[in-house]
Amino acid sequence: ELGREIDVLALNMGLRTLAENPSLRLSINMSARSIGYQTWMKTLNRWIKRDRTLGERLILEITERSAMEQPELVIDFMDRKSREGNCYALDDFGAGYTAQRNLKDFYLDILKIDLQFCHGIADDPDIRALTKAMLGSGHHFDMLVVGEGLERAEDVAVMAELGVDCLQGYYFDAPTIRPNWIFGERRTAQSAKARA
Repeated sequence: ELGREIDVLALNMGLRTLAENPSLRLSINMSARSIGYQTWMKTLNRWIKRDRTLGERLILEITERSAMEQPELVIDFMDRKSREGNCYALDDFGAGYTAQRNLKDFYLDILKIDLQFCHGIADDPDIRALTKAMLGSGHHFDMLVVGEGLERAEDVAVMAELGVDCLQGYYFDAPTIRPNWIFGERRTAQSAKARA
């Protein structure tokens, strides 16, 4: 129950952030159990009904493990909500829960390769081969492919050379609860008020 309540809080905070920042596109974690939780669905529907542009700027991110716990429920949800413009990301791909053949069944826009296939890739030709195969699968299904958990310049270089579309990890920045883009927009608004 606590996990579901946390999912609702995260969704509410994320959608409020999207509403306050019209130029932002934001990824919010969810789980298969979120879909069946009425409060979570009501929260999502209430915000989307209030502002249709939120659905177009929202990326709902589900882990491979969670998606495979109840695949029929997740596929049905993605089918219904993708009509509102929602985008879907599969997180931790390759962690061992989904056969690549399942990719065609989900309505996915983004495939996030698990960090175990990104971290240290420069030193391991076997991991490089596996990552290249996952990248090929993602691109075959017209998905944006993201490499996770990158911490070293040499790994970033290999991932870029392989053709991974986006990269994330400590190499670029550490996670924060105070992102610069929020304070940058607030400072700009405060400066404009001060000048007026």
